[in-house]
Amino acid sequence: MESFWNNLPKPFFVLAPLEDVTDAAFRRLIAAYGKPDVMFTEFTSADGLVLADEGGKRKLKKKLLYSESERPIVAQLFTSVPEHMEKAARLVAELGFDGLDINMGCPDRAVEKSGCGADLIKHPELARELIRAAKSAGLPVSVKTRIGYSADELDSWLPELLAEELAAITIHARTRKEMSDVPARWDTIARAVKIRNTVQNPRGDASWVTLIIGNGDVETITDARAKAGEVKCDGVMLGRAIYGNPWLFTARTDTPSREEKIQALLEHLALFEELLGDTVNYATMKKHFKAYISGWDGAKELRVKLMETESSARAQQILNEVVARLS
Repeated sequence: MESFWNNLPKPFFVLAPLEDVTDAAFRRLIAAYGKPDVMFTEFTSADGLVLADEGGKRKLKKKLLYSESERPIVAQLFTSVPEHMEKAARLVAELGFDGLDINMGCPDRAVEKSGCGADLIKHPELARELIRAAKSAGLPVSVKTRIGYSADELDSWLPELLAEELAAITIHARTRKEMSDVPARWDTIARAVKIRNTVQNPRGDASWVTLIIGNGDVETITDARAKAGEVKCDGVMLGRAIYGNPWLFTARTDTPSREEKIQALLEHLALFEELLGDTVNYATMKKHFKAYISGWDGAKELRVKLMETESSARAQQILNEVVARLS
């Protein structure tokens, strides 16, 4: 399927979907400070989008809030019910997303208990059925997964996904069992590229193949570019390195100053209040404070004060007082 994926530079760089982190507020800030080639929403329950009451659906749709500045923007969904995937995919298409991604790698026990996330690695037939259901909405479909469940199963698992002619597959270079407790094994990404080429492009002359995106332990764009060059993947997804660092996808090599970090957090807080303040608990913002407020004398004390706040307005007041003293 012809889509935005086919027109990206090589290698391209993608913002990972991080639950309660890469929400609408943070993504809008990132888009303004240093936009990646592709942005993903937080993962969103297709079951909830289909079955929840109106209040529940309204809250879930906040996860799918985006601005034009974020394009191309991909909505990530999870479910183990193909019928729910089909209905949710239609909603995602109606909302104007550029693509749809299916989470087949999340190791959260509650997610797995419902047959979703990494549990789908153990059920390739269902995984393929979900992909077909997602495709029915007409959007380019991708999958984010791992190299296996308890062990490396790439040789059997990846061909199952490739058979569905996905636009892209993001591979977190660890098994589900390993979580993030061991270093990501980027040699498995190189193997994934070889498997893709063998399955879809044995003669090396295909005009279209499923794009392979590597993921795991990538700290900077320089690091991402080096890894992509080494393993020959099409793109790289960056996740945890975005904490407190909306500049991640820019070419800057210096460390942002104290003043820049405080200003970025002020903007982040304002966007959170504007876009999510009526539906999302303010406590979710607090996980960002340590990343922004660190690296200078007095940062710890400021961070403690911010952690004691109960509203975005109060946090902004404290930060503005600091800015006034610094100027």
